[in-house]
Amino acid sequence: MGVRGLQGFVGSSCPHVCTVVNFRELAEQHQSKCPGGTPTVVVDAMCCLRYWYTPESWVCGGQWKEYFSVLREFVRTFAAAGIRLVFFFDGMVERHKRDVWVKRRLRNNREVARIFQHIKSHREQPSRNMFFIPSGLAVFTRFALKTLGQETLCSLREADYEVAAYGLQNHCLGILGEDTDYLIYDTCPYFSISELCLDSLSTVMLCRQKLCESLGLHLADLPLLACLLGNDVVPEGLFETFRYKCLSSYTSGRESCDRKGNVILAVADHISRVLRLHQGEKKLEELLPLGPHKALFYKGMVSYLLPGQKSPWISQKAKIMTPLDNQVLSVSSDPEPKPEVPVGSNPESEQEVAVCIDLESKQESPMCTDPESRQEDPISMEPELKQQVTMVSDTEILKVARARHVQAESYLVYNIMAHGEIECSNTLEDALDQALPSQAFVYRPVRQRVYSLLLADGHDGASSCPPVQEWFVYSGNPLKHPDLVRPLQVNVPGGAPSVKLLWLSQEPGVQAQRMDVLLACFDLSSSREELQAVESPFQALCCLLVYLFVQVDTLCLEDLHAFIAQALCLQGKSAAQLADLQLDHIDPRAVQLGSLLVRGLTMLVLVNSACGLPWRTSDLMPWSVFDGKLFHEKYLQAERGCSPEALVEQDRSWLTKFQQLKSVVCKACLRGDRPVVSRRLWQPHHTGRWGRQGSGSHRTSFGHSRAGPGQHWRDQGPGTRQHESDSWRRQPSSSGWST
Repeated sequence: MGVRGLQGFVGSSCPHVCTVVNFRELAEQHQSKCPGGTPTVVVDAMCCLRYWYTPESWVCGGQWKEYFSVLREFVRTFAAAGIRLVFFFDGMVERHKRDVWVKRRLRNNREVARIFQHIKSHREQPSRNMFFIPSGLAVFTRFALKTLGQETLCSLREADYEVAAYGLQNHCLGILGEDTDYLIYDTCPYFSISELCLDSLSTVMLCRQKLCESLGLHLADLPLLACLLGNDVVPEGLFETFRYKCLSSYTSGRESCDRKGNVILAVADHISRVLRLHQGEKKLEELLPLGPHKALFYKGMVSYLLPGQKSPWISQKAKIMTPLDNQVLSVSSDPEPKPEVPVGSNPESEQEVAVCIDLESKQESPMCTDPESRQEDPISMEPELKQQVTMVSDTEILKVARARHVQAESYLVYNIMAHGEIECSNTLEDALDQALPSQAFVYRPVRQRVYSLLLADGHDGASSCPPVQEWFVYSGNPLKHPDLVRPLQVNVPGGAPSVKLLWLSQEPGVQAQRMDVLLACFDLSSSREELQAVESPFQALCCLLVYLFVQVDTLCLEDLHAFIAQALCLQGKSAAQLADLQLDHIDPRAVQLGSLLVRGLTMLVLVNSACGLPWRTSDLMPWSVFDGKLFHEKYLQAERGCSPEALVEQDRSWLTKFQQLKSVVCKACLRGDRPVVSRRLWQPHHTGRWGRQGSGSHRTSFGHSRAGPGQHWRDQGPGTRQHESDSWRRQPSSSGWST
């Protein structure tokens, strides 16, 4: 993340760049200079997740009540100091950063494998140095902060740009995060979240002016330095030879610096001593070995220019061809969306539209490009694009979706409607346990129905809707290409209502329609009456459990007991009580089940958002229905054969609710030809964990197994193939996408 090698260089070779500051004192100084003004800190929330997640247990699925308490204390402490916080979350992965995203996900796969290896060997959670963020943490943190009354925003591009722009435009006290890109942006001061002491509100400020003094550079030189060193846009290896030549001719190396540190000094010296002599006279491509990477390099440079800023290294008269990237490059402070253009009805048409931008006139003129030419992504010379290619044509509903996305009120909906592309990071899943399918496959039918609901505008049914590109991490997926996933028809009597009706109508009866569509997305329309009889927040949990048990044949009655018992017992436990809970040992299967359920809660949020919020969002939050350690305890007890009375801790009222919820789930599953039985009653030839012959263990809908006879779910769906509802068979990999 950020500029390669810069964090270590600053810490070891330029300690004077780091200054200890106190937020309370800074806030007082701000108020004395600006009476009546509220000192504001803009927070890069994605950088803070590891800092915030302090619960000791992290492998069981998340300690959500404890985590919520941590966030509440964080907010309370800053509020007591009179400091306003504004939180930003990544709302998308930009196309030119996809390679970096993929590399990190593949690296995470290796970390997840080591975690499961440790659990199997030692029957305990690994130490904190192997810490892996619980699934769904970023998604649910947004809603937690909104619940706590905080201004929470979701970006329309990579969040660091919007954070820097917001801080500059709103004269913020500073940025709180952990990304060396904030040393490059010419914006408000940058504070380290990793160095924050919440009790005293002291942290380290990293001063870009002092960094420039140490390197002999100007502020405007920092983007050039960042691109030559390598960042999330310009790969580090692109200018390795150039950096080596700089180091070879550099004669002022510091003994206190390691090789990487001296490389940074050498490149900075080359900029100040050689390149600056020709600044304004020669173009960068005449001074640097950009070769075929000219466009990418300029794109990296421009990515640091905030609205209204210019670079002395980029000629304002230059005309550079740029593609209309499938995204909106504007900060969220812009209240109006840019005009959006619906994508053609032919989903296989991958043509790119390009424009030529004159930096003086700011005029654009269409240019033809070869759609097969993908060697280099040309750059955008402006932080905003005038158009956006979208998947739907209704600009009114897109505007609503965009506003809800920016205000962090929905999840993935705008990404689907605007870009037709979504991603999901790593989940704690054991690649060696073939009895449990990846959450990417389990919930795909739900997503397919959501795609149909959101993209049906202007199309005659789901079959004519364009496919959605899914970048989901699962075992065996090399992430070289996205999975192209076709929408699946939502089966509602009379046909699915329009998104406009579901989102905007206040007519009587619409709320019932919203619920009908939500249940149809989970293929649970026939269980509507039983589910509606369940009180909140357990209604949503029961919906998820029915779907899970119908989908995954290897889930047993003991698993159901554990899920229900922990949800009930959670209602009577404080965060402190949950923190004190001690487990006999850690079971790898229970670890994956915990993550599977939490990913299911994120799918509930997606469907609820797409259907116009038939359920209260608070009922879908994990701190209402799930605790990792508590589930693990109930799982181990159920495996030992503990009675329902023991599972609900001898509480009679909980026992009554336990039997009610169990009855609802089991009846709904039985209606789907899926009896939920104890694993002790399973035959030796049962599919999955306790015997792997026979049909696959993963279903698409009631009574229909997704996999054919003898085909295990692990053989379903490669990472480079388009998926139909009935076509999940692994095929040889290809360099392109199937059509």
